[in-house]
Amino acid sequence: MPRPLCATIHLDAMQHNLSVARACSPQSKVWAVVKANAYGHGLERGMRGFAQADGLALVETEYAVRLRELGWTKPILLLEGFFDDSDIPLLAEHALNPAIHCIEQIKMLEYTKLYRPIDVHLKMNTGMNRLGFMPAEYAAAHQRLAAIPGIRSITMMTHFANADELEHPRLPMHEQVRRFKSGSEGLAGQRSLSNSGGVLHSSDLELQSDWVRPGIMLYGGTPGGKSAAAFGLLPTMTLTSAIIGIQHIDAGDTVGYGSRFEATGPMTVGVVACGYADGYPRHAPHGTPVVVDGVRTALVGRVSMDMMAVDLTPVANARVGSKVTLWGDGLPIDEVAHAAGTIGYELMCALAPRVRVREGRVGTHG
Repeated sequence: MPRPLCATIHLDAMQHNLSVARACSPQSKVWAVVKANAYGHGLERGMRGFAQADGLALVETEYAVRLRELGWTKPILLLEGFFDDSDIPLLAEHALNPAIHCIEQIKMLEYTKLYRPIDVHLKMNTGMNRLGFMPAEYAAAHQRLAAIPGIRSITMMTHFANADELEHPRLPMHEQVRRFKSGSEGLAGQRSLSNSGGVLHSSDLELQSDWVRPGIMLYGGTPGGKSAAAFGLLPTMTLTSAIIGIQHIDAGDTVGYGSRFEATGPMTVGVVACGYADGYPRHAPHGTPVVVDGVRTALVGRVSMDMMAVDLTPVANARVGSKVTLWGDGLPIDEVAHAAGTIGYELMCALAPRVRVREGRVGTHG
């Protein structure tokens, strides 16, 4: 019998969340972001879950090619563009749309012949200060790119730093929009603006986006602000395990490596088959929420490589074999992540290869 730890991927929830993104931005086409192995869900599952998207976006060139091999025929966007001139033939061969974010990429396109036209996305740095041309440099980069034979179209794009906090005191979203408008004024091409935060707050945008690029919202997480459920999003990954051992301890007894948790009175401790080697955060503190047999309880002691301990005192009739939900359907991943001082993105992406993965509809995992 296999170890009871299992991640259930809900393709129906992926489809639902894509429909939420469309409803938020009804005038825009949607790039479904499937980078990092579709946020830990599996590239092929991401492709099937987001089959109705207008395109898929990721950062890994080799996985973009893999999407074509899997049968994806619609557009593919490379969010970091290409990394070397040896990648350029792949762009034409597989009809990949690269983001162009630096002058070095433009130079490579200028001296490498494209045997088939490609579409590109010219990125503007509007305050994220990660990738892209500054607004004052943008028109010149656009002109230079447009002069290259084989460039069929140029979509103008940027990335919002604080779309989950519209009035951020350092860089509000309206200031990034203002910078984008200033840098792109008079230039021809479609616009690609919003990440998940921008999509969820699209009614507050001052500029129409032809394309949006939702990521975490498609997987049932939220970039900030309201909860995922409040936005109408469903969890797409549920991590479950089981109790494999039970200990009855008294006041003064400790649990786990380092004896960091000390019982204040008699309590029942359950051992769960899941640890940091499975992708659960080692730094999750006492009190991180866990659900056992439908009852909400908490982590105690330090997470070890293969196991973790939970308080079974409030769980009537808990036994070896009791079902444990670590995140997902029944326990929002963002809540677990917040308790652990991280974000839901990291938990999804950290799922270890040794964890069994299966597919199932929301509410049917077991």
